[in-house]
Amino acid sequence: MTRRERLSQRLRERILILDGGMGTMVQRYKLGEADYRGHLCRDHVCELKGNNDLLVLTKPEVIREIHDGYLAAGADIIETNTFNGTSIAMADYRLEHMVRVMNREAARLARACCDAWTKKTPEKPRFVAGALGPTNRTASISPDVNDPAKRNITYDELVVAYTEQIEALAAGGIDLVLVETIFDTLNAKAALMAYQNVFEHDADPPPLMISGTITDASGRTLSGQTVEAFWVSVRHARPLSIGINCALGAAAMRPHVEVLAKIAPDTFVSVYPNAGLPNPLSETGYDETPEVTAGLLREFAEAGLVNIVGGCCGTTPAHIEAIARAVAKLSPRPVLAR
Repeated sequence: MTRRERLSQRLRERILILDGGMGTMVQRYKLGEADYRGHLCRDHVCELKGNNDLLVLTKPEVIREIHDGYLAAGADIIETNTFNGTSIAMADYRLEHMVRVMNREAARLARACCDAWTKKTPEKPRFVAGALGPTNRTASISPDVNDPAKRNITYDELVVAYTEQIEALAAGGIDLVLVETIFDTLNAKAALMAYQNVFEHDADPPPLMISGTITDASGRTLSGQTVEAFWVSVRHARPLSIGINCALGAAAMRPHVEVLAKIAPDTFVSVYPNAGLPNPLSETGYDETPEVTAGLLREFAEAGLVNIVGGCCGTTPAHIEAIARAVAKLSPRPVLAR
């Protein structure tokens, strides 16, 4: 049985739980510049505070503790701490040369956590999703309002960067590749091309998860696509799952998830919302309590819309535990066999 077949079987049996916000949890540790530098980057030429991906090398115990917190809360799938793990994003910190080791070690760290929990509960295997963020560049939109044709990144440059990241994540032992928080589908298509290139001759590649971001009430991605157009643009990659994450809370995501559930009958659907609206006075920076987020996602499950649920910005292990409880006895969305 291939990895895709094994995961598909699990997804047909029950709704799987994805972890919650990584950045949200890192903020709770109130780390300083010295923590981010560690011994490895003690003499680095520029400031590193805020580079959360680097922590897998300089503060691995923090990332391990966050992973374990989500696994204890009931997560079936945890994401590697690699949202900004491309040479494009790491250029801001002059750490392009560390991208491969950063991604490999992030995957190994998550792998070790999942394996330890699977050993405790073999009836509930845990899976590692290699996280690919959108980068801090957009291939479709000009960064200069006075020059619509200008671009600060090319498709080919994105393919090269994503290829490097995926190769390193695969070397670290991931189970899935998750292209997430997609605001520009051209960026995502570069990631999909990189995925295809890396696993072209692999008989059992890690399955692909794709998750886009609807940025506001317009119902479109930042680059202007509707949910329907987004799906048409990426369906050729035959992902295990298609979904939506970030930018919105669950309530605002509902109509878009309904659309995906309807137009992708042979693909599993995921959703991992923010914890409502941003609130700088809240401990997590967002408004929704675990009970509120879990209640909304329970409604999604009761309506037969979802196969994978979790949390994004502002969510914590408490949110994931509440979500896991809320959907535990509910059936997953039926998916047609391909």
